[in-house]
Amino acid sequence: MEREIIYVGDPMCSWCWGFSPVLNKIIDKYGDLAPARLVVGGLHAFDTDPMNDEYKARIKHHWEQVAQATGQPFNYAFFDREGFVLDTEPACRASVVVRSIKPEVLMSFYERIHKGYYLEDTDTTKLETLQNYAEAEGIEKDTFTAAFESEEAKRETIKDFAWCKESGITGFPTMVLREDETLAALTVGYQPFESLEAILDSWVAGDLSVKKQVEAAQAAGQAGSPETRH
Repeated sequence: MEREIIYVGDPMCSWCWGFSPVLNKIIDKYGDLAPARLVVGGLHAFDTDPMNDEYKARIKHHWEQVAQATGQPFNYAFFDREGFVLDTEPACRASVVVRSIKPEVLMSFYERIHKGYYLEDTDTTKLETLQNYAEAEGIEKDTFTAAFESEEAKRETIKDFAWCKESGITGFPTMVLREDETLAALTVGYQPFESLEAILDSWVAGDLSVKKQVEAAQAAGQAGSPETRH
């Protein structure tokens, strides 16, 4: 049986930044038994309007909530920017490109975007910023740029967004456990590592079966439907 942990997030999602230490612990502990795969969600993909004061206040409130709940640090100098367009598609596409070119550094690259956006007050919507992060991971600038600007990368990024919608995933971070073709959500939204560890321990040990749980839920649903009641 093939196992995989599917992590659905956005590199410019504050709750995903809050979840970052948890994600790293999960990969460190379980990555050899169930490899992690990143799917990007496109939280604010293709936004075109500059952030106004109301939008900034709303986003700042989210950051403060995440900081309080997770202990992750934030640099609020971001909100002094004028005319910033919060479009997360470029950061998502850059992650998809690195996933294709050098998958072994994807999670490190993804976290670089997190840190750039939330701590270093860099513009993670700009190609130059993303090029620098790719180079820091050992990817040649020209190779990254050609892939980033390709139609294939744009299509693959849209495919990630579409997979999220088709799977009913509307919030980030979401973590899904896969056994062969069977999927089940481990968490929708932030959870501390301690809340997930026992479930993951049971799952990788084979004591907890996603397939069996899904089959049981489907059977219970069918038994309770009007067509099957007697």
